[in-house]
Amino acid sequence: MKRKILDMKKLWFVAPLLFCLPSLHAQSAIDFGVGFGTAFDSSNGQGIDNANSLLNPFGSCTPGTGDAFCQKTPSLSGFFLGFGGDVMFKEHFGVGAEFNVQPARETYGPLQSRVSFFDVNGVYEPIIKKRYNIQIQGGIGDSKTSFAYSSSSCVGTAVCSNSTQAVGNSTHFQVHAGVGVQINITDHIFLRPQFDLHYTPGFTNQWGSNAATDAMVYLGYHFGSN
Repeated sequence: MKRKILDMKKLWFVAPLLFCLPSLHAQSAIDFGVGFGTAFDSSNGQGIDNANSLLNPFGSCTPGTGDAFCQKTPSLSGFFLGFGGDVMFKEHFGVGAEFNVQPARETYGPLQSRVSFFDVNGVYEPIIKKRYNIQIQGGIGDSKTSFAYSSSSCVGTAVCSNSTQAVGNSTHFQVHAGVGVQINITDHIFLRPQFDLHYTPGFTNQWGSNAATDAMVYLGYHFGSN
C-alpha cells in the first residue's frame, strides 16, 4: 500500500504521475489521501509593533522592553490539512509528493500568518504486510509563510465591515523526512499516522527553529496490488 494527493498551485507536479498511470507495471501501486493534523515550531522571541504605534507601526521590536505596542511573535501550531500521493514502481520503492497547509490563518503578533509545506519525495517501504505497511519518505521542497493584516471600519454604528489584506510572504527551501504506519482497513481504504521533519534554512526569520515537525493522520485510497 502507499500514498496521498497533491493540491492547489502544486497540482502541476501530479500531472505527470497521472499521465503515466496506464503504462504502470501490474505490480505497481498508487495511493492518494487527505490528511489532518498539526505542525510545531517554537517562537523566535521577536516582536512586531501594532498599528497603534505612532513611531514604528508594524516594525520590529523587542518584547519586554517597555514598548506598549510590541506584540510577541507566536509559536507555530494550529490545524493543518494535507494532500498527498505516491506511485510505487517496485514492491518497496516509489516516488510521491505532499502539500500541507493551514486552512485558516493564525495570529502572528498584530498580523495573521499561514504556513504551508510542499515536498517531492522518494518513498521506501521496508515492511509490507497484508494489514499494514511501514513507509519512509525523504525529499526536498519549500516552506512558505504568508502574512496578512485584518482591519475593520464602521459608518456610524449601523454598518461595519472587516477586510483582510495580504502583506507579503517568505518562501524557503526545505529538506523533508517522514515516517508512517499505513493501516489497511480494506483492500483499498487505509489510515496512515505519519510524523514529518521539515528542515528549512532561514525559517528562524519567522519561527524559533529551522526544524519544524508535524503529525498527520491520512485517510486514503489504494490502487493496485498489495
